Amino acid sequence: MTENTQQQNPAPTTELPTQYAPAEVEGALYERWVDRGYFTADANSEKEPYTIVIPPPNVTGALHLGHAFQVTLMDALTRRKRMQGYETLWLPGMDHAGIATQNKVEQQLAEEGKSRQDLGREAFTDRVWQWKDEYGGRILGQLRRLGAGLDWSRERFTMDEGLSKAVQTIFKNLYDDGLIYRAERIINWCPRCLTAISDIEVDYQDDDGELVSLKYGEGDETVVVATTRVETMLGDTAVAVHPDDERYAHLIGKRIKLPLTDRTIPVVADTHVDPEFGTGAVKVTPAHDPNDFAIGQRHDLESMTIMDERGVITVHGPFQGLDRFEARSAIVAALREQGRVVAEKRPYVHSVGHCSRCKTTVEPRLSLQWWVKVDTLAQAAGDAVRDGRVALHPKDMEKRYFDWVDNLNDWCISRQLWWGHRIPVWYGPNGEVVCVGPDDPIPGTEAEGWTQDEDVLDTWFSSGLWPFSTLGWPEKTPDLEKFYSTDVLVTGHDIIFFWVVRMMMFGLYAMEDQVPFKTVALTGLVRDEFGKKMSKSNPNAVDPLDWMDAYGSDAVRFTLATGANPGADVPIGEDWVKASRNFANKIWNATRFALMNGATVEGPLPAPEAMTATDRWILSRLNKTVAEVDAFYDDFQFAKLSDALYHFAWDEVFDWYVELSKTTFFKGGEQAKVSSRVLGEVLDVTLRLLHPIVPFVTETLWTTLTGGETLVIAEWPKDSGFRDAAAESEIETLQQVITEVRRFRADQGLQPGQRVPARLVLDGTALAPHEAAIRQLLRLQPEGDAFSATATLPVGGAQVALDLSGTIDVAAERKRLAKDLAAAEKEKAQATGKLGNEGFLAKAPDAVVDKIRGRLTKADEDIARIQQQLERLPQA
Repeated sequence: MTENTQQQNPAPTTELPTQYAPAEVEGALYERWVDRGYFTADANSEKEPYTIVIPPPNVTGALHLGHAFQVTLMDALTRRKRMQGYETLWLPGMDHAGIATQNKVEQQLAEEGKSRQDLGREAFTDRVWQWKDEYGGRILGQLRRLGAGLDWSRERFTMDEGLSKAVQTIFKNLYDDGLIYRAERIINWCPRCLTAISDIEVDYQDDDGELVSLKYGEGDETVVVATTRVETMLGDTAVAVHPDDERYAHLIGKRIKLPLTDRTIPVVADTHVDPEFGTGAVKVTPAHDPNDFAIGQRHDLESMTIMDERGVITVHGPFQGLDRFEARSAIVAALREQGRVVAEKRPYVHSVGHCSRCKTTVEPRLSLQWWVKVDTLAQAAGDAVRDGRVALHPKDMEKRYFDWVDNLNDWCISRQLWWGHRIPVWYGPNGEVVCVGPDDPIPGTEAEGWTQDEDVLDTWFSSGLWPFSTLGWPEKTPDLEKFYSTDVLVTGHDIIFFWVVRMMMFGLYAMEDQVPFKTVALTGLVRDEFGKKMSKSNPNAVDPLDWMDAYGSDAVRFTLATGANPGADVPIGEDWVKASRNFANKIWNATRFALMNGATVEGPLPAPEAMTATDRWILSRLNKTVAEVDAFYDDFQFAKLSDALYHFAWDEVFDWYVELSKTTFFKGGEQAKVSSRVLGEVLDVTLRLLHPIVPFVTETLWTTLTGGETLVIAEWPKDSGFRDAAAESEIETLQQVITEVRRFRADQGLQPGQRVPARLVLDGTALAPHEAAIRQLLRLQPEGDAFSATATLPVGGAQVALDLSGTIDVAAERKRLAKDLAAAEKEKAQATGKLGNEGFLAKAPDAVVDKIRGRLTKADEDIARIQQQLERLPQA
């Protein structure tokens, strides 16, 4: 066990309110922790460091259950490490969330009848900063409500001065190393957000569309192509066929008429074309499709942009000015009128990309953008996992990671926004291009013809620097020296591509092959109790603050932790939060009872030989639980450690040990003093073990029990190695006796408090010292002169004989059980009949058959149970 090495408060107290009221405790307790500096890390400490950087929530965000889930796990990890004596840093901060934040302010301006263009870039950026100061960051206050032990003295923002310097520095370094370049490529364009978005910001879903087959060319020189985006034919600059496709051999190298235009386009041979798919011919629109762009590059085809940034057709002619979807219908109608439509299929279900933020259909578009050349960076990120420097947990997530990182395309990092890190590149009057580092002078003034690039960097670019930029890089700060590499990244498996890979690439590049974190603990998504995804658009969405108000932060935290199996989604419902609230109340009430009965941590533990078997049993189980919880923490098995703590605390400590010890406490004397010290020890250690998950209730109880300063910096329990197999066996037998007799009493319809005469035959067993406890827990009174055993239960080597003659109407009970038995046998017969009917089994759905099999199993169990109850009843 552990010694309390903190400065003691004046004295422990036995006084606790009769009920636990979280709202009266949590806020003041959290502020005390912060004010006393318990969460503030010391970069000059000689202790071994332990570091986690919080995944920065968006400045626009509010706390949702996904945040609360991951924050609970990170808080549990850091609280435990702090108690284990590590110099623990859990660093907070926020992301500037380029698109989301700009949209918020633009909506605000629209309500005033203005646009960002009305303000101009500088004034608009100032307006965003004002919005951030006034409305942004409320999530950080909500994290305090949850009890997050963050080092607020080190709070960072992705656009603060230091992080902005880090962004400019790494851009300059990558540019100088040839790893950042500017090129015209096909990008994903959002016509609503008016910016490029990366591949991983595109959500694909099956949409009802149309597949239209069109005839290009005239007479013998015609080709049929099929498309789901008819409007793009205005930008076609070729038709491609496979070089070995004999059907089109006579057309390769010729030009054919493009309908609705006055243009002809070539037929080119390209091995990219699958001759077995469709007609074996494909239309080529290099400016509006990534595969077509590649064909265009190989054949030096013209790239014609036919839409503006809002998806409006710009090609001169009858379709100019139409939205892309309006143009689609109009062009099909025009082609149909000319007899160019060969076939139409509607609906045609196919995968369509949508902007992950606004859900607008994404438009592939040729655009001049800035890119990161990722091949060597991605190779390093993959190798760090392959060689074991970074561990992914659970390990089966490695395949997904490698599938992504080994096939990563160059990353488009420029965004057509005003809010964000502006690209530090300047263009001169004579075609000069100068990349400027944070300490470099601007190459010239606007009056001299110099202009800065208009675009800003992808938000993920700056957040990719988070593990080291927040610690002071590019400066060599004490924090960077002490706390990098970080130890664990806790994040959802859904952003392994968005963020984890980015941090791996940049961290290994900037920090000279030092990994950004040693372990990535990947979590699932929070869902409702029926397994459905929670979202703001669904009625199942929950504000965790509502639950915290109703049941306390500890209840929400414990519920989330109990569902946290590595990598798996987490179902959660309000009933489960209520159950966790009940657990907090159980801890409170049991500790209150213990204090009223003299539980203490004063003085050393008595020698084992001075203890009862019950005392030795609970200490043996306590040490096993400490070892078990440590193993689960090291394996990020939060659900298992929470379950282990729940059952140890509720079942073994608060139910069995407290109940079995009551007879000792009531007797008083030296033995009661020994058990009071054991009970104090068990509560002390149990509260320490529970603290990282449920910090508020445990802090209140532990300081009351021990007089200690705080659990936040109390020593984490250690397994002392104490084991007592004999005591464990003895108490397990005792539990078996009590459980079996309780079950029999319930089967006979006896009330829990109803006293029954009984004869206990315990001679020759280890249960003899426990007769008083058995009688008390089972409400068994001594046998009288008129005692007549009507039922005898042999269990655990002992015999418990009961006289039920004056407690139940045996005849009525037999009649009731006979009726229940007949119903169970009828249910069995019906289920057996259906399962024996081959015709029924052939037609019935599997779910129906499984349900009937379940009914048969339950009927068999009911029959066996009722028959046993009848056998145990005395004869009427």
